[in-house]
Amino acid sequence: MKKITFKESQIHKVADKLIQQVPSKILCFHGEMGAGKTTLIKAIVRQLGSAGEASSPTFGIVNEYQDQHGQVLAYHFDFYRLNDEHEALDLGIEDYLYRDVWIFMEWAEKIKSLIPPDATEIIIKVMDESTRTLILPE
Repeated sequence: MKKITFKESQIHKVADKLIQQVPSKILCFHGEMGAGKTTLIKAIVRQLGSAGEASSPTFGIVNEYQDQHGQVLAYHFDFYRLNDEHEALDLGIEDYLYRDVWIFMEWAEKIKSLIPPDATEIIIKVMDESTRTLILPE
């Protein structure tokens, strides 16, 4: 496993590193509540060139982010409020997963059997108030 430890002030550098190094555009973020999953996704979306500011899709389940030309860059899912995988299927999750755009998922463990095998799992560990460690596959 590869580890990246960073301070909040370095998050944009970490976002760039992830964009360049992850083997898949489907990223599953794992970490306790408040670990910084959404904050990291916001930084990645910004570094990708999103036309707007990213936000948590907790209540809407999915947010779409576009570039300056209106092209879809990414979809950001938050499955925290799902009761089971059937709810994700009802959302049409499979249609999203097979598009050639970035997919960011929070609480992906709630839809474990629906995650494509090439998805990249990223664990976020809280070290202290402003320091996080990412654990990534090699």
